[in-house]
Amino acid sequence: MNTESQPFNARFALRNLADTAALGAQLAAGLQVGDLIALAGDLGAGKTTLARGILTALGLSGPMPSPTFTLVQTYEAPRLIVYHYDLYRLEDPREIAELGLDEALEDGAVLVEWPERAGGLLPEDALTVSLTMPDAQNRLAELTGPARWASHFRGFHLAL
Repeated sequence: MNTESQPFNARFALRNLADTAALGAQLAAGLQVGDLIALAGDLGAGKTTLARGILTALGLSGPMPSPTFTLVQTYEAPRLIVYHYDLYRLEDPREIAELGLDEALEDGAVLVEWPERAGGLLPEDALTVSLTMPDAQNRLAELTGPARWASHFRGFHLAL
C-alpha cells in the first residue's frame, strides 16, 4: 500500500511551552512556499503561541504581535516570507480576496488563525492544526493534511 497517497494525521500532547515550541519547529522545518497551515481552536487554545513557535524556528526574533486587529502580519524569515492571518474579525469570507491570500501563497507560506471563518475558501491542501484544551494545563494538537507532511514528523516524540 502506498502511504504517500494517504492523508497525514497525527496527535501530539503539548504539556508546556517547550512542547509547543518543538511542534512549531517541526512545522517550520517542513514549511515551503505555497503552504498554508490552518490553526484552529478556541480562544486561549494556543494558536498564536504556536504561530510564534513556527516563526521563531524560522529564525525570527523580536515582537511578533497577533494580527487580530491588522488581520495580517508579514514576516521575512531568512529562507521564507511568512504571512500570518487572523480571521477572527472577518465579517464575510469573501473579504479574504481583499487580504491578498492568493498572492501571499505565491510569495511565501501562510499561517491562518480562525480558518473556519474563511467559509471553505482556503486551499484544500492546507495542513490543519486543531488545538484543544483537555484541561487548564495541557493542549492537544491534532494535525491533518497532505501526505507529504508525514515525512517531517517521523521520529517526532510528542506523539500520544
